[in-house]
Amino acid sequence: MSPGDGQVIRFPAAGKTPARPVLAASVAVFRDGKVLLATRTKPPADRLWSLPGGKVEAGETLEEAALRELAEEVGVSARILGFNRHVEIFGRDAQGAVTHHFVVASFFGEWLSGEPRPGPEAGAVMWADPLRLGGLPTTRELGEVLRRAHRLYAGEAPA
Repeated sequence: MSPGDGQVIRFPAAGKTPARPVLAASVAVFRDGKVLLATRTKPPADRLWSLPGGKVEAGETLEEAALRELAEEVGVSARILGFNRHVEIFGRDAQGAVTHHFVVASFFGEWLSGEPRPGPEAGAVMWADPLRLGGLPTTRELGEVLRRAHRLYAGEAPA
């Protein structure tokens, strides 16, 4: 079965170049002026703070994927209010071959229920000030993603 036949595209094995980018979704969940962050437990961003999210499964909308991943990773339910932006994450090995390439559709929304908890994909969780990450080790574009999500959530025009 090829990925085009409805199979989920798996993260490439070490030493293998991915055939195409992997589509993923995340959501910046706001509650009482704070945003929910979690540390990743798997490469390529293990031990870095980021938004809960993950791969889109066949037959699932981007919004459905973001909400499913939020519930699976940290046990929280939210309502998506809108699209924030997309983020591309890719890397190369010493020879220049692509080791990973993800395209993440990032949304913003508001908390509905559940208290965040760590799990197999979220090593730690916290509610953080979206504009003051205080030197946390984060995924590459998290600061800009959060600034834009915060402006959108507050009803301001994105910069």
